[in-house]
Amino acid sequence: MPVTVVRFNLVAPGASPAELAARYRAALEMAAYADEHGIGMVQTEEHHGSGDNWLPSPLAFAGAVFGATRRITVTVSALIGPLHEPLRLAEEIAVLDLLSGGRLVTVAGIGYRPEEYALFGRDFRQRGRLQDELLHTLVRAWSGEEFEYRGRRVRVTPRPYTQPHPLLLVGGSSRAAARRAARLGLPFFPSAHLPELEAYYKERLAEYGTEGWVLMPGAETPLLHLADDPDRAWALYGEHFLHEARTYTSWQSGGVRSAVGSAATTVAELRAEGVYRIVTPEQCARLGLDTLVLHPLVGGMPVEEAWRSLRLFARTVAGHDADRPG
Repeated sequence: MPVTVVRFNLVAPGASPAELAARYRAALEMAAYADEHGIGMVQTEEHHGSGDNWLPSPLAFAGAVFGATRRITVTVSALIGPLHEPLRLAEEIAVLDLLSGGRLVTVAGIGYRPEEYALFGRDFRQRGRLQDELLHTLVRAWSGEEFEYRGRRVRVTPRPYTQPHPLLLVGGSSRAAARRAARLGLPFFPSAHLPELEAYYKERLAEYGTEGWVLMPGAETPLLHLADDPDRAWALYGEHFLHEARTYTSWQSGGVRSAVGSAATTVAELRAEGVYRIVTPEQCARLGLDTLVLHPLVGGMPVEEAWRSLRLFARTVAGHDADRPG
């Protein structure tokens, strides 16, 4: 049985506050439905200052999901570590870990958009140092013991539910990220399928004498939408997928690598790439992938269409009758 994931970033170009509120409520209802119908994970992420209303507060969203669910895991992939005050973040994650009974997974990335650093008055050139401080501080803070922080003695309470600490992975697509994870003995989450970076991380584990593991996207991990008629769905809704793909492309430069990498400029080109796929339930069941990621509200997708996709996914992939209670 593959790992099943429902992804939300709440993008909604041009939406009014009232329309955004309705989409946020719909996302929570979808998360509850996913929980009741055997889907294992909600995935969310963090971006700031985006003109299309990209979710900036994944931990707040995670808390709302936990309040609406009983079993499902929420993975924040990724949190932009250097934009957060370390002690405050340690408290926030500890509380969410307690509220959820250990259902929060945090991937701490370093980010790649200077605009986001400027928004919060952070020096983009210092992002490596800030990330090192953040990760080191989180692990020490969750011990519940006093420690030295910026020249003073501090203690963070409460201790989290998960011991020795909530699941924290280091995300990234660079050797610096892999070294950082290995040095701290934290698991590593490459942002794309990068076997050479996994090998480098394991070499650094041996060098530092630490232990860790890798959670890496597969060579093929498309973002999925289910429909009985994919041709019709591409014609009606393809622009929503293209919006997200082009947004990601506009943000990525230099050595940035992402599982959502696209060179498409048209819906037809995007469909041919296969990064986003609209498939029938039967096609989805035959994909043979280890992880299936549904993206129901992608790029401002109408809520009614998102629900159709999710219900098809629950019935045919997660193995539940979409019309019965969970």
